[in-house]
Amino acid sequence: MRKLTYFIATTIDGFIAGPGDEFDFMMSILDDAYVAALIESYPDTVSARGREAVGLGPDNRDFDTVLMGRNTYEPGLSIGMTSPYPHLRQYVVSKSLATSPDPAVTVFSGDAVELVRGLKREEGKGIWLCGGASLAGQLRDEIDEIVLKINPFVAGKGIPLFASEFAPELYELKGTRTFGNGVVMVTYVKRTG
Repeated sequence: MRKLTYFIATTIDGFIAGPGDEFDFMMSILDDAYVAALIESYPDTVSARGREAVGLGPDNRDFDTVLMGRNTYEPGLSIGMTSPYPHLRQYVVSKSLATSPDPAVTVFSGDAVELVRGLKREEGKGIWLCGGASLAGQLRDEIDEIVLKINPFVAGKGIPLFASEFAPELYELKGTRTFGNGVVMVTYVKRTG
């Protein structure tokens, strides 16, 4: 069965964006070594523009599907990037976006849990949940792995990793990696049994 991986950047205090959807401050610390490591570790998460810039081909290593909420899709859309990950099957889970601006992107307004369960039953590579908080909250029970890129910022307020009810779940640490720019990448897998 395919697995769902929540691969996301966050602040030290657990916010994926500021209260007004700001995330550019986390981009301010990108450096060549960190970007190269991300491309090496998770090449399928590089957007179309990034793939073109670094010469990545159309083949996928780990993921063949991406899920995102409307607010995650919107920044790219606002600059004309209607299909940010054309090398992946793209789903935007939204009740407010009526139609897709691009034939390569499926807008889904139904039950996200049922969508993911259906995708997991299909043959293929992994499924990447790239954001946002509401969608991650809906899919908490379906998430098999969490990869956090913990950026060296404290935001104080903003959009949390998960917008959901209090329900502690135990994950097992699978790995950590530190970078010179202060980012720590932490990988957790859902503990079973």
